[in-house]
Amino acid sequence: MKPIRILIADDHRIVRDGLVNLLQAEGLCEVVAQAADGIEAVELAHRHRPQVALIDLSMPRLNGLEVVRRICQQVPETACLVLTHHDEEEYVLPLVRAGAKGYLVKDTAAEELRRAVEMLAAGQAWFGPHAARALAASQQQPDRGSDDPYGSLTPREREVMHLVCEGKTTKEIARDLDIGVKTAENHRSRILDKLDLSNTAELVRYAARRGLLD
Repeated sequence: MKPIRILIADDHRIVRDGLVNLLQAEGLCEVVAQAADGIEAVELAHRHRPQVALIDLSMPRLNGLEVVRRICQQVPETACLVLTHHDEEEYVLPLVRAGAKGYLVKDTAAEELRRAVEMLAAGQAWFGPHAARALAASQQQPDRGSDDPYGSLTPREREVMHLVCEGKTTKEIARDLDIGVKTAENHRSRILDKLDLSNTAELVRYAARRGLLD
């Protein structure tokens, strides 16, 4: 039986090394790529087409929610398993709507992580106890959290939003994304309008409440 091909995306090298050793120890998995930031994670998913991607929620350049959204849309054969320290409902539900097939917190036992990887590779879903409770609560209150203004942003606007929250100036954002300063400023203004926010401070607070910051 061929090993399950895995992509690991986490900005901490020690975490990636630990996951590689854990998943490859029994020959169940082969880690075909490792990413240290969100943009790299999406690029490597395109290049290697892994069966499962283990994705941290907080990463530089592009947050885990947007990574999940892009991989699920652009590389649908890759199942996304979020592995994070966040266990609140406000983190779980947007990721499920974005297409995540699994969600585990980082204090999960090694055996459960391996089982989750197997299930996702087989086309099934796997949600740890914290995520399962959040999903059950959402079924009891289906209208709760249904509005997702972040989801109304375009992929480029989400990139700009993440850079703004990192403290980048408009000129720095324009340089990083290879766009005009005026274009960057227009993106910034549209983000605030769509999220019904007034300034950068409110934007940072919005992102922090939704686990979109590193």
